[in-house]
Amino acid sequence: MADTTAWLTDEQQRVWRALLQLTTRLPARLNRQLQEDSGLSLADVDVLVGLTDAPDGRVRVTGLARALGWERSRLSHQVARMARAGLVRREACEDDRRGSYVAITDAGRGALAEAAPAHVALARELVVDALAAEDLGRLGALVDTVLDRIDDPS
Repeated sequence: MADTTAWLTDEQQRVWRALLQLTTRLPARLNRQLQEDSGLSLADVDVLVGLTDAPDGRVRVTGLARALGWERSRLSHQVARMARAGLVRREACEDDRRGSYVAITDAGRGALAEAAPAHVALARELVVDALAAEDLGRLGALVDTVLDRIDDPS
């Protein structure tokens, strides 16, 4: 069987490798800053932000996993760690015995409020303030295009 793969040009390969480096190094840097400044992980912040986006501070486990782009098992392990730390709690779903909610606690809200200023400052330093407004807009559009392709590969 003949190989019909269209190999990347040198420039395409350079951009692809840079993108892979970005998707590895940016989360690592954000995670280090959060750990050092607040003791939270980037995953903790992802969950807490997902919960604070909900009007009542609670979301069905499956909905939160979907919103974060995580496997349900990953979320379950993360929520268990966070519940032990008092940042979230699990709540039974009244209308579906098999389902459950994840709810943010007051301690979780406090931890997020404490971590947010330094986290936002680093996001500004590394990305937002490093780009002109029009470049940031273009980056947003490009990221949205790729995310749409990932979510719906057809």
